[in-house]
Amino acid sequence: MQQANQTSGRINFDPDKAEQGLAQLVLTVVELLRQIVERHAMRRVEGGTLTDDQVENLGVALMNLEEKMEELKDVFGLDAEDLNIDLGPLGSLL
Repeated sequence: MQQANQTSGRINFDPDKAEQGLAQLVLTVVELLRQIVERHAMRRVEGGTLTDDQVENLGVALMNLEEKMEELKDVFGLDAEDLNIDLGPLGSLL
């Protein structure tokens, strides 16, 4: 099966499961970007640069994105650990 190896955190490539590996890679990148956007949004909220409506809209958008990520992980049989790949000397991605 093409998923993160529990001991090494690396993606194992199985030619018979290419779709699974591609989904894992894409969802890992999307999760990384989601976390970056969420951190940036929290800094803006804490900095007081957003209106109440903007804060509300941002919160809803982030919740919707998180829900969609959960749905996609379910569709492809992935969990959070599968998206936390090992980048060698840089450490874990997430």
